[in-house]
Amino acid sequence: MIDDIKQTYGENTTCDFKKAVERKQPKSWLKSVSAFANTVGGVFVFGVNDDGETIGLENAKADAEFISDRIKVFMDPVPEFELVTKPTENGRFILELHVLAGDMTPYYYVNSGTHSAFIRIGDESVITNAHQLSALVLKGRNRTYDSLLTEYHLGELTFDTLAKTYQKQTGLPFEDKLLQSFSLVTDDGLLTQAGVLFSDQCPYRHSSLYCTRWNGLEKDDALDSREYQGNLLTLLDAGVQFMTLHNKKGWIKLPNRRLDTPDYSDRALFEALVNALIHRDYSELGSEVHIDIYDNRLVIYSPGGMFDGSLIQNRDLNEVPSRRRNPILADVFTQFGYMEKRGSGLRKIRNETAKLPGFTNEKRPTFRSQYESFFTEILNNNYSDEVQSETQDVPQSETDKSFDLWIEEQIKKDPWVTTKKIAELCGKSAKTIKRHIATMAHITYVGVGKNGHWEVLSSQDVPQDVPHDVPHDVPHDVPHDVPQDDNVNVSVNVAQNVADVVKDVAVNEADVVKGKTLDGSVFGSVNVSEDVSVNDGDVIKDVVKNVAKDVAIKSKKQ
Repeated sequence: MIDDIKQTYGENTTCDFKKAVERKQPKSWLKSVSAFANTVGGVFVFGVNDDGETIGLENAKADAEFISDRIKVFMDPVPEFELVTKPTENGRFILELHVLAGDMTPYYYVNSGTHSAFIRIGDESVITNAHQLSALVLKGRNRTYDSLLTEYHLGELTFDTLAKTYQKQTGLPFEDKLLQSFSLVTDDGLLTQAGVLFSDQCPYRHSSLYCTRWNGLEKDDALDSREYQGNLLTLLDAGVQFMTLHNKKGWIKLPNRRLDTPDYSDRALFEALVNALIHRDYSELGSEVHIDIYDNRLVIYSPGGMFDGSLIQNRDLNEVPSRRRNPILADVFTQFGYMEKRGSGLRKIRNETAKLPGFTNEKRPTFRSQYESFFTEILNNNYSDEVQSETQDVPQSETDKSFDLWIEEQIKKDPWVTTKKIAELCGKSAKTIKRHIATMAHITYVGVGKNGHWEVLSSQDVPQDVPHDVPHDVPHDVPHDVPQDDNVNVSVNVAQNVADVVKDVAVNEADVVKGKTLDGSVFGSVNVSEDVSVNDGDVIKDVVKNVAKDVAIKSKKQ
């Protein structure tokens, strides 16, 4: 019976079942009416128990009249619904209550003067919290978070990063009037939420990106952990750089050449991060976008589920409509060519991943969501559960150029590998490995001690006049340290003393302690550690103050 109903009304339709109409406590099913109307709609079937067994109703007509009356009395506003009776094999009837997703959210269950709004999470109807209620209010007023006005004026914040990106991506000069055209600034000079998120000095603490490369398959020891704060373009640039750094490249030996096989498609990673930044719920304070990289997969978490409340794992990607939580943010990214309007981002992530050499359907990216979260999981195309001999195909002659290539390949596979580990893999001494690396000017070590990593430079990036010596007094189980470039604009979370941290990120100690803004990013500045005391939940108080006094969060500017 359950399968028949879902087949009739769609696999994505939420269904609830009751063997009888509860008359003494109608809230037991009216809360689901509220939840259905506030999210994606649903079907309530009376006369069927939870096991799908058809019981039937003794008087379906009287029950239908009771249901209709209770909805009109206890629901505000009254959602659109339909009652349908169907005969059963035992001579009775079942009663189907179809509740459509509403546009006038929130739909309240009202009793004794108390208004309660419910939403659907999984197979349960739960009462909304303040944040969820404010989102329903915005939806009901046909407003989006990124369109709300702030207290910031145009003269207080600048848009140099936005202007440079626009010129780079379009080849056209940036004019100030575009700020109004993009709905970032009003005619009165007030910034919208989208405007603040694109500004150079974006003060919102929750406009952050946490990136972690974990050791192994679970969240245990972090090999590399970084936190970025800034405007959306800066976060996109920082996230892409982090994923590129940890996107190792294997290779397949062909008859006359070597075919590189990266762990992940660069384009797929870019699409996934754009999707996370654009579609996240920015009204949810205290939550950030996360990039977590494990040995076998890369996972991007974004606050906020599907905008229509559905679960992406239950949807056909070819039939998901393009409904955007933040249309202004999306339009700006579309102008830059970072995304398309037709809502094909998730499909592109899969299609780009499928282009990798050796790809199989078992490695297809997956997506899952809940009401307040969205996860994109992309599997490492080179990872295998099979244990293979790590010493196979190691050149036996140290004078053979292939031995240098083999060392380079180990470093590409694992930028944190030590000279001792490389020596163990090939049966040589760590001293021998150091001697070979010293002759390879295109391999350098960035960072300090075990918290640094190797980088393999392209030929045009190799300095021609800098000696490439390996210190002889460095322990063979710790990678040798080569001073890194002075223009590193990221914050690296490592358990070192202040002097090491300063050296690792190549900024002076005063800037690290005071949390200055570091410049030099492709997309502009990154606020590394500045404690900005801005409670920007203020942006939604204008839409919730008439609903519940405790929904709004007071705000002030720093």
